[in-house]
Amino acid sequence: MKIYSTRHGQTSYNKQDIILGITDIELDETGVRQAHELAEKVAEMGNIDLMIVSPMKRAMTTARAVAERCGIEMITDDRLREWDYGEYEGKSRYTEGFADNKVNFGVRMGRCGESLLQLSHRVYTALDEIISKFSDKNVLIVSHGGVCRVIETYFNDMSTEKFANWFMDNCGLIEYTVV
Repeated sequence: MKIYSTRHGQTSYNKQDIILGITDIELDETGVRQAHELAEKVAEMGNIDLMIVSPMKRAMTTARAVAERCGIEMITDDRLREWDYGEYEGKSRYTEGFADNKVNFGVRMGRCGESLLQLSHRVYTALDEIISKFSDKNVLIVSHGGVCRVIETYFNDMSTEKFANWFMDNCGLIEYTVV
């Protein structure tokens, strides 16, 4: 079994370095193009059996481009929605305290959002279920930057510093082999 992880296409917030989190907006023009490029890449690979997708608009639009091009079934999973950044939502990524809050694993983001431990719990639970339920398939997970970062920790150890600096490009694609 292989699990592939991708982040949705670009949004206007991504382009402006604004914290998006659970704010549910569409892709911008560049993001739509990226989604179609991802669809072509997945078509060339020819080995994806199923997509598990965040229900948020930007992930769904990205996944639909792949589904339409490749005829791959989409299943939505709320556990793959983006990290709730609390009071940081809609603010600059360079807002004081944001970067530090991201690596304080047991502290809720922006006082009222999710802690990294809460995010990790829901993403790890989703991954455990995907691996158990679809062990005979290659699965593409279409989600978000924060979720992709947690997926990376599921398969590869990361120091706090590496975690803080790890980044997934819009419509980047990472392959993980499940043994």
